[in-house]
Amino acid sequence: MSVQTSVVRFEVEQGVMSVVLQRPEVLNAYSEEMLDGLIQAMEEAGRNKEVKALVISGAGRAFCAGGDVKSMSDFTPLDIHDFVGKLNYLVRSMSKLEKPIIAAVHGYAAGAGICLALACDLILASEDAKFSAGFAQIGLVADGGGMFFLPRTLGTYRAKEMLFTGKVLSATKAQEWGLVNEIYPAETVMEEAQKLAIQLAKGPSRTYAMVKKLANQALTADLEAMLDMERNTQAVMAGTADHREGVQAFKEKRKPLFSGE
Repeated sequence: MSVQTSVVRFEVEQGVMSVVLQRPEVLNAYSEEMLDGLIQAMEEAGRNKEVKALVISGAGRAFCAGGDVKSMSDFTPLDIHDFVGKLNYLVRSMSKLEKPIIAAVHGYAAGAGICLALACDLILASEDAKFSAGFAQIGLVADGGGMFFLPRTLGTYRAKEMLFTGKVLSATKAQEWGLVNEIYPAETVMEEAQKLAIQLAKGPSRTYAMVKKLANQALTADLEAMLDMERNTQAVMAGTADHREGVQAFKEKRKPLFSGE
């Protein structure tokens, strides 16, 4: 299947939903239509059993330059409140989606664009990628989960450095700081993201769903709560077809053939 909204395209192939932001003339800066398209993609990914993993990328020269600053002068505080509410809905949808989401970042991931990448589960970057959270430079705080993800990903002091100064991180520095999983040449980053997504699509889908859920909850839960969640989840996973297949494959010294069940 392939769906084209006004500014977002998404299609499914080999178990992978590719979601492409398509406002290249403004470096894929957010608009309300783009948010609607991304939310539509997440909803489709949630109900479509063929989708096992997702890759989010941007058309043109950038991943996402964040909010469309030129249009912000026309926004009232109520407009901003409503817009960020829709942005929050997207981030919650991504967090709750029981499927791995990979961000394939090239060019700028700035402002709400870096937050979109952080809302994904893995970040692959091209060598020319640049990351910044320059909200303070236009008199705003980070939104789209930025105030949640950045301190937890970078640590409080580095997060505040980025948020105070608008510092731009190269792909190499972003990887050093723990923001990026892998770096690839610009011409191959999408290929590598697709390759990883296909690998995940062939994996134990229910296990990945639980890993994502528990890892997200670990950001706020205490040790006792996590131990209980691990115990209860493990009992459920031990009864799955994929666990049985994994054990059998181990005994037979072969690669497992997971069904996602």
